[in-house]
Amino acid sequence: MKPIFTASLLALTLALPAPVKARTWTQSATNRTLEAELVKVTGNKALLKLASGQVAEVPIQSLSADDQAFLLTQTHRGTTGAGAASWPQWRGPMQNDISPDQGLLKEWPQDGPKKLWTFENAGMGYSGFSIVDGTLFTLGTRGPDLHVMAINTNDGKEIWSRKAGNDEQKGYSTGWGHGPRSTPTFSEGKLYVLGPQGSLDCLDAAKGTVLWSKDLVKDFGGKAGGWGFSESPLVDGNRLVVAPGGQTPIVALDKKTGEVIWKSAIDGAGPAEYATVLATELDGVRQYIKLFQTLLVGVNAETGAVIWRSPWTRGKTAVIPTPVIEGNQVYITSGYGAGSKMVEVKGGTATDLWDNTEMKNHHGGVIKIGDHLYGFSDGGGLVCQSWATGSMVWNEKNQFIQKGAVHFADGMLYCLNEADGVVTLVEASPKGYSAKGQFKLDPQSPNRHPQGKVWTHPLVLNGKLFLRDQEFISCFDVKG
Repeated sequence: MKPIFTASLLALTLALPAPVKARTWTQSATNRTLEAELVKVTGNKALLKLASGQVAEVPIQSLSADDQAFLLTQTHRGTTGAGAASWPQWRGPMQNDISPDQGLLKEWPQDGPKKLWTFENAGMGYSGFSIVDGTLFTLGTRGPDLHVMAINTNDGKEIWSRKAGNDEQKGYSTGWGHGPRSTPTFSEGKLYVLGPQGSLDCLDAAKGTVLWSKDLVKDFGGKAGGWGFSESPLVDGNRLVVAPGGQTPIVALDKKTGEVIWKSAIDGAGPAEYATVLATELDGVRQYIKLFQTLLVGVNAETGAVIWRSPWTRGKTAVIPTPVIEGNQVYITSGYGAGSKMVEVKGGTATDLWDNTEMKNHHGGVIKIGDHLYGFSDGGGLVCQSWATGSMVWNEKNQFIQKGAVHFADGMLYCLNEADGVVTLVEASPKGYSAKGQFKLDPQSPNRHPQGKVWTHPLVLNGKLFLRDQEFISCFDVKG
């Protein structure tokens, strides 16, 4: 076995919960391994019990993709009964869009999985889902008003809804359809929601009552991209982090009060753009990663000071997909012909490892599984791309696989065509494209703007597949 990788050793003598059976853990940056039992996951750390009895505190982001996927199956379990898991923010607890679910269907019936329910009053917009304790949270515009709503995941019934301001449908382009684009974020009984025109609210998640509010434009001189504020708020410890752009590229607020902790100063950042801020630890420093239109940047989580920068010179029009991080490497991609690249961060310096146009992801997201990336590329269909080299491993483009969003659960990709709402179950394998079932989302909205498409990303959690087209949220049984 290779040497034990660096970790903070805690002299714990307290009674610990029953640990998970010992397994081999791998540090992604060095491939060093460690035999240890999982004690628990706390925040962004995994507590691992060594054979000596000591407990190592290891940053989750420093572990391999396989280790992170395993931790997802353990994270948040037991809080909702029957081993239920939570999805408290955009792209999940680890911001990688990998579901913790296991034991799901590996092949669908001819007509697709069984539908359990449809909620018909989610309003207009493209907001995604966060799910905690059997409650689904999302946003939508009902008439002229922006609403936050809580829905029971068992029966699809509304628990509560709350007006969160007016949606004037001005100040951001509604040529593709109006309404919110952001996903609510849950933390410690609070819900943080961002409207398309910059309203930022903290709500009591149980009741929907507003606890505090900010406005990214009025309070911070923020400037949205042409399609409005679309990122999802990030909660990290006591901080709520968003990117107003303009005069305040990134700001950290006290999540309990909304008071400013720090404002970043980033030359050349420009408007807010659309990619959500990521929290990670690079070179032992906690930091936030943000992709702007022509710049990828890392800032110190404690102060907001810039640690490193990497230009994205081909970024144009709209830079949307959330970056992917493993170890000290950061992957970015965007559409409109831009492509993708890999950045390695060492000693406060970012170096490009590769840069090409094999993946030009518009806004459907890219997911890292093992040593490969999966996502839709403009003009290329569904693409499998090598993490190490950026080369295309395979791609599939046919009448059933077009362009859209992807999600990963239990070895499978859930691929949603944006144009027609067809969902395809695909093996996540570098060996080639292999479809294991397909169905068309129904109902679809008759009220969707003619240029709008089925853009809300799919989500699988606790054996259920959640899909949305505007006012309709549908839930399907995908358990094995």
